[in-house]
Amino acid sequence: MSASSDAHVATAPAFARIAPFAVFMAFVAILSWPEGPTSHLSQADIRWLVILRAVAVAGVLGIFWRHYVELHEAPALRVPEWLLAVGLGVLVFAAWITFDHGWFAFDSGQGFSPLRPDGRIDPMLAMLRLAGFALLVPVMEELFWRSFLLRWIDKREFLKMDPRHASMAAFAISSALFASEHSQWFAGLLAGLAYGWAYMRTGNLWVPIVSHATTNGLLGIWILATGNWKFW
Repeated sequence: MSASSDAHVATAPAFARIAPFAVFMAFVAILSWPEGPTSHLSQADIRWLVILRAVAVAGVLGIFWRHYVELHEAPALRVPEWLLAVGLGVLVFAAWITFDHGWFAFDSGQGFSPLRPDGRIDPMLAMLRLAGFALLVPVMEELFWRSFLLRWIDKREFLKMDPRHASMAAFAISSALFASEHSQWFAGLLAGLAYGWAYMRTGNLWVPIVSHATTNGLLGIWILATGNWKFW
């Protein structure tokens, strides 16, 4: 096999896992740019851009879905793995609503509010936001942070890397970078360590995905119940 063929083999799987995350972060950058193209939009328009972000990420995941062999070929989760995933997800949720102030977190702004002008929750906005938060984000982020980056740090042809053999350096670096993506960096670090450990322990990406989805699902429900929109 030629050098160019080797590069293609290594690059194509990486691109399939980077692309959804890159689209997500591009929307984040645009929405947080004070003088950017969204600066003249109303709060209602910006909320629908957040929903569009989820739709765009879903579209990219759909385009590359056949490439995610770690999802298609993974064995079904056994009961202990379900318990591990859900248990970790609950613990991370608890950390998220506990370490939300002081040096544990940076200023996160106002967040996403699904309230109508009359102060009531818009059901469609709330459910669309919750679906993206609890279903799409865990798949997109675990494909990037755990399936790709955790293994890529140790081996450029990362699909040949058994996550159960990943180094502690890869575990620490990927978890720290995951934390840097979140305004609640300390809770993000704990989450990255928990999800990474679950992946390295089981070798099945569905375990951290289920764990991540549990955290986000509980957090989304808690946000809607308490009105703590900054967490969104």
